[in-house]
Amino acid sequence: MKVGIISFAHMHAQSYAFHLIKHPEAELIAIWDDDQDRGNEMAEKFHCSFYSTLESFLKLDLQAVIICSENSNHKNHVIAAAKAKKHILCEKPIATSVEDALEMIQTCQKEGVILQIAYPVRFAPSIRKVKDLIDSGAIGDVIAINGTNHGQMPGGWFIDERLSGGGAATDHIVHVMDLIRWMLQDEVKTVYAELDTRFYDIAVEDCGIVLLELESGVKATIDPSWSRPKTFPTWGDVTMTIIGTKGTLTVDAFKQHTVYYNDKDMKISHLPWANDMDEELINDFLECVKEKRPPFITGVDGLRTLEVVKAAYQSNELKKPVMINRVEID
Repeated sequence: MKVGIISFAHMHAQSYAFHLIKHPEAELIAIWDDDQDRGNEMAEKFHCSFYSTLESFLKLDLQAVIICSENSNHKNHVIAAAKAKKHILCEKPIATSVEDALEMIQTCQKEGVILQIAYPVRFAPSIRKVKDLIDSGAIGDVIAINGTNHGQMPGGWFIDERLSGGGAATDHIVHVMDLIRWMLQDEVKTVYAELDTRFYDIAVEDCGIVLLELESGVKATIDPSWSRPKTFPTWGDVTMTIIGTKGTLTVDAFKQHTVYYNDKDMKISHLPWANDMDEELINDFLECVKEKRPPFITGVDGLRTLEVVKAAYQSNELKKPVMINRVEID
């Protein structure tokens, strides 16, 4: 399967490229990037061709593309790829506005191409075990969830609202929100959020707390803060405490690791030994394309999590809870 990557703006692009070239049935043959120096560097690193125009890139005989551009560019890149009949894996969040997300989904439906959103945490072995335990009734009925997605402040375009759509709330609510929706098969009813900028001198929020009530009555909290220091051994975390009527589950998606004390580079890092969630995401996407089946993580999943993000910003501005106004998909 011939695959191309649109932009290496997002740091996950290199991980996806690495797993693509490892896959026995896939070939990374082309890269497009609006940063020509970065594009050429990545093409040399991954032994493929760099294309300076998106038009020439999309004319290639590619079955699929992976989009890792800045959040505000997802819409244009997804729509261009869909019209070129390429199946798409798009980095999260799906878009910077609900309207853009809806147009992306509708265009992919019209053009008959797959739109999968990159929520790799679903593939973490510990997270899948939690899903199985919930489904089995091991902890009874879920009544509350406390979730975190702390991370290091990424800088660059992530703190430029024109390109990112927002700060830590945009970047980190979506991962935990996707897990909550997937695990419980439930939707958010109301959102209350308080967001602030307390760790860094930047123009977007770097911390906050989000309180959710689901349609079923389950209560949930998400802490999406960029609160990890630069010296932290990994980029951040995804943790959940899930409270049921018969018991409580606690999970850390990144707990399965070895601590590496590196005197040569004078740093400490975590080396994961669990199945790589990015690799599982790439494998699933390629299988979707090969088998022509619906994606495990759909454009609608991306839309629903984005609706929660936008409601959080609205709640923070109004200083009160807001109801989710879900967009209907034809």
